Amino acid sequence: MDMTSPTDAATASFDPSTATIAIVTYNRSALLTRLLESIGRMDPKPGHVVIVDNASTDDTTEVVESLREQLGTELVYRRLDTNTGGSGGFSEGMRVAYELGSQWMWLMDDDVEVVPDGLALMGKWAPRFKSVQGRRYDYDGSAFYWQYRIAESMAIPIPFAPAGFDESGYKEMNSGCFEGMFIHRDIVQQIGLPDPRFFIYWDDQMYGWLASRLTTSVIVDDFVLRRTREIKQHDFGVRHMNASSNAYRFYIMRNRGHMKQYYRSVGAYNPIAFNTGTALTFVKELIRLVLVERTVRGTSHLFRGLREGRRIARDRSWKPMAPLD
Repeated sequence: MDMTSPTDAATASFDPSTATIAIVTYNRSALLTRLLESIGRMDPKPGHVVIVDNASTDDTTEVVESLREQLGTELVYRRLDTNTGGSGGFSEGMRVAYELGSQWMWLMDDDVEVVPDGLALMGKWAPRFKSVQGRRYDYDGSAFYWQYRIAESMAIPIPFAPAGFDESGYKEMNSGCFEGMFIHRDIVQQIGLPDPRFFIYWDDQMYGWLASRLTTSVIVDDFVLRRTREIKQHDFGVRHMNASSNAYRFYIMRNRGHMKQYYRSVGAYNPIAFNTGTALTFVKELIRLVLVERTVRGTSHLFRGLREGRRIARDRSWKPMAPLD
């Protein structure tokens, strides 16, 4: 009698050596150390680990080299000449992983740890889906809620999408987060690399949305990452709102221009709905300033982002990222 469970059978059909973990880091060597040490404890391990260093000025290079042997898998370290933001870092990380021949690419920031069996937990879904997001523990050990669905026509997250799972263990999503995105080579080939023009913000949502138009994308009820950085936030009881920065405020509004261009490129742009989403984003950032950061300073960066976003949206030479060969 075959005593293999369905989960065991699914995991057995996934080859961990075909997966690459791609990490983006910038001046946070202590956090990167924790992440790399957690990868060293993984079982199974990925075939490769790619670290993209956004021109850090701390001891990141020394830390990477000191932990290279401890990882127990092949490490590729790319130190960029300039800071390209999270968007540029993940674009480079995915490019390297793709050129290594990786079938699966698991993206993450430097402020998380991987649970020891994280890759096995993700791998059990690999035979069924090609775009998978695992769950995360928050800094305090609680379940971190991520807004996995967007109001598509407005291109903004739905903050109160149900958090619970049924017996299937997954829910369909139409978004994405580079803090844990697990995506198959076939989908990357069709979309192309993440767009470095975003620099920060909206890049992963856009990439996940594009993926959901090509395949069934899911968030699964398996905790695979643990956040290791505490972020100032305001608790609304049901959901919370994190603190931000002036740079984030600028790019949150500016990158709506790139998003509008992507929506146009796939024939999904509805001017009234999309502009409503932009207005709601602006209001949300004002609320964040007042309730989380207890100030009204910073609104000039929102307006500056809006102006730059309009310029991007008017650029007739704009083109989406090209599919890969």
